[in-house]
Formats: sequence, C-alpha cells, structure tokens
Amino acid sequence: MEATHGRPDADLIITGVVPLGEGAFQRGWVAVTDGLITGVGPGRPPVPGTRRIDAGDSFVLPGAVDAHVHSYSHSGEGLRASTSAAAAGGVTTIVEMPFDATGPIHSTERLDAKLAKVAEEAVVDVALLGTLAPGGGWRRAEELVGAGVVGFKVSLFDTDPFRFPRICDAELLSVMKAVGEADSVLCVHAENNEIIQALLADERHRAASDPRVHGRTRPPVSETLGVLTAMEIAAHQGNALHLCHLSLGRSADLVRWYREQEVDITFETCPHYLVFTEDDMVEQRGRLKINPPLRDEASREAMWRAVSTGLAAVISSDHAPWPLEFKDHQRILDNHSGAPGTETLVATTLGACLRRYGAGPEFSRVVAALTSNPAERYGIGHRKGRLAPGYDADILVLTPTEDWRIDGSAQQSNAGWSPYDTYVPGAQVALTLSRGTVVWDADKGLTGSPGRGLQVRRR
Repeated sequence: MEATHGRPDADLIITGVVPLGEGAFQRGWVAVTDGLITGVGPGRPPVPGTRRIDAGDSFVLPGAVDAHVHSYSHSGEGLRASTSAAAAGGVTTIVEMPFDATGPIHSTERLDAKLAKVAEEAVVDVALLGTLAPGGGWRRAEELVGAGVVGFKVSLFDTDPFRFPRICDAELLSVMKAVGEADSVLCVHAENNEIIQALLADERHRAASDPRVHGRTRPPVSETLGVLTAMEIAAHQGNALHLCHLSLGRSADLVRWYREQEVDITFETCPHYLVFTEDDMVEQRGRLKINPPLRDEASREAMWRAVSTGLAAVISSDHAPWPLEFKDHQRILDNHSGAPGTETLVATTLGACLRRYGAGPEFSRVVAALTSNPAERYGIGHRKGRLAPGYDADILVLTPTEDWRIDGSAQQSNAGWSPYDTYVPGAQVALTLSRGTVVWDADKGLTGSPGRGLQVRRR
C-alpha cells in the first residue's frame, strides 16, 4: 500500500500505526468522508477533519473479512448475533455459509429469504454463498450468481443429508463446470467420505469417551485425498477453487504443487489450527471437536509456515456457534463439530503472529490473509479489505497487549462460550468501524445496531 494524498477535507481522521507497504508499518493517518476512505499516508495528516480518533501506538488496519461463518446451522444464533460478534472482533464483512438448519441456500427463493434477514439483522456487511444440491442442482449456478451469491460451497463429506449433503466425485465434475461457466468460485469441504464413514462405523460401537477418537476417525489421509480430488477436478475443468479449513502441512504442499502448474487454487486455514493441537482436546474434549480435527505440533508449525509465507491465502474462523449442550457429551462422537470463533479471529491470529514474527513482512501477509485476500477471492475486493481511497471505511484498531484475556462468557455470539476462554492472545481489538461508523468500542461495547449491515455483491 502506497501513501496517498487525501481530499482537502474529511469527516474523520484516524491516526495510529498504518500499513504503508509490504511489511512496512509506521505512524500515519486514514481520512474518511461519507463512509469511504479518501486518503492514507504517513506522518501527520495534511487534511483537517471534523472528528479525530487517535489510536496512539495501536495498529490501524483494514476491517477483517471473515471468509467462513455459519450463522444459521443452529436456530439459536442468526445474523444479529454472528455479526455482533464479528463487530466485536474487528470483522467488518462476513462470508455467510449456505448450510442452514432450515435448509441449504440452493434456490433463489431461499436466497431471497436470507437476504431479508441480512436487511433486518446484520450489524456489519454480509456476502452470501450459495450451494448446489446433489442430483442436478448445478443447473442453478448461473441463476444464483445473478441473484447475488459471491460463490458456492459444497462438501465431499456427508455431514448431514439434508442440511449439509455430500457431492459425489462424478457430480463434482458438473458442479465445477457450471460454477466456472458462471464466472464464480467453488469452495470445497475436502474430506474423503469413504474413509471417514468406515472409521466412524468402526469406532461408534466402542466406549468412545477418549477425545482422541475424533482424530482417529479423520486421519490425515482423509483430508489429503479430499484435497487431491477437488484439485484434480479443478485442474481438469479449469475453474477457480477455494479449499476450506485445511489443517495439514502436506495439504499446503499439495496446493503449492498445483499452483505451480497455474491451477487457480487458494486455501484457508483457521486460528484453531494455529493455536491448539490435538493434545488440547484432553482438557476441552468435545468443545474442540472440529472438522478436520486438530493435528499434532508439527502440523501446527507447518501451517504457521504456510500463513507466514502467504501460501495460505486466507485465515477464517469457521464460526460454528453450537450451544454447550451440543458440545459436552461424554462420548466424543456424539458432539457436534465446530466452535464459535468470529469474535476471536483477529486477536488470536494477529496476536500470535506478533509474538512469533513482530510487525514485519510475515505480519503483513497474515493481515492480508484476514482482509484483502478473502475479499479478492470472493470478488468483493473493489470495496473491502484495503485501506485505500475509494474503499469502504471498514477499519479496525488493534492494540498489542499481554494484559487482556478472552472471556468466553462475555462473547457476543449466542453460543455463550469460547474455546479460547482465559486465553491471552497478545492483542485486543480496541475499535471497529464499518463504513465509517464505530460499531464496536472495547470500552463501551457494541455500538452498531441490527439492520445497518448491507449485502455485498461480487464486482
């Protein structure tokens, strides 16, 4: 990001430590007028402003784009809660998943109903994914793109035959072709169904209170085979592919190999793969049951290498806010998979990154994985993810600190808990602005109101 001159006036000037180039952060300013960024630069702001926010030595960064949020997998959450959590965590746009408890978003009728919820409930902006039903749903891809989805998601694993069904390999050929012809991107939950289902059947009859049984039913090969299947079909069809929530260094290496052949593939990982390992399940048990599962220390370090080098283009929360009654069963396999996370996405990821690397090129790449990269992948990079003139004034202020710890009971999500409870992330989101309006202040709490969030469409 290069320094720019601002307009001769501004509604708001924010000063602090600003990104001003690859790996370069220095004292500077951001000017905002009518909800848009009108200037960014180093030193003292050259333009007057009717309001000033002085962030001191805190970072002034683009608002995060959380590329993986499930607001309606459980009826107790909804966009009001998830986007409130997003605002509290420095997330100014969520990419909302299509696998709702009331039925997947695979028709324009269901999409329109969800858009009404955005208008009524959202505190920050929302981009919607659609899905394509097994048995020929790929024929609706172009129609759904025209109605406003920014991409599609399907699963290679049969999570739920109604809400979250599997697309078989044969139909994945047609799905990818249709998504490519609609000039969109396909996101894939890449786990091999046959291996996992066989291992689940074998373990279910055992006394499966051992928390590690979850990892045994989803071994590394179940992820890498799913990743290979999706990538090879994408290479064959020539369309854009985004792999969701990868947990393994080997998966990242396979993506690198396909990208070297100029296949259009990106992937995301999640904070839980950067913070926790499978050993943490001994204490947290079902609360850390996540798909794919947590892996070993070597896998965590491999994923840090992927995000610090930019190979892992996106870091998302995979926010899945199940209430505790879905997560505290003694038998591990009886628990739902997933955890709330959009509120802790930025603090945990950037705090850990600062501890490891400081505010250098690695930090800049991780910021991009939370902001500009997901925005570009979903076709909303013309408005979101950057501090640059003409962009929405979506801004977060991040304060490095070792004096703040996460309180799981105080989260905005209706889940009422967090796997990061009592964790000291190393940074805190002090302020969140959505299109120039303060929607979260760490001293005052949530200041944004439901209904102010907007749908974001592809360029």
